[in-house]
Amino acid sequence: MNHLLATDLISAAPLWRTIDQPVALKALVASLGVALIAWELWWFLGRHGGGVAAREGETGLQEITITVDGGYAPSRIQVKAGRPLRLSFHRIDPSGCVAQVIFPDFHKTLDLPLDATTSLEIPPTAAGVYPFHCGMNMVRGVLEVVDQSATRVSRS
Repeated sequence: MNHLLATDLISAAPLWRTIDQPVALKALVASLGVALIAWELWWFLGRHGGGVAAREGETGLQEITITVDGGYAPSRIQVKAGRPLRLSFHRIDPSGCVAQVIFPDFHKTLDLPLDATTSLEIPPTAAGVYPFHCGMNMVRGVLEVVDQSATRVSRS
């Protein structure tokens, strides 16, 4: 009986068949795939607009509040070099990924409790670009420290 089943399987027609598609359709599907990949790369890795400038208080302390909700808003912050900075993170996203923010260049880590605002003070820093990210390095932001003389030149 088993011998009969094996021969039936060998001689049976396949359960599927290949349908050749037109070249134009193949090209359209391939180009849409490439376009979606490019869009995803731009969305996750690209630069989205200029930085938001931190406001400066009377004492020279620069301050900005960053909302943490599936990402950092704003994710690109521009501050002046050589002045102290206070970053306040207000977390409203319950996911565990954004429960922590890490500033690798400053060797600082900040735990972000849910529905609360937590502050981090950074001493005066030299001009440069300093990335920060969540504990899993999936959500990212950038701190742009610009030289004061460079901002004056660009505005004139």
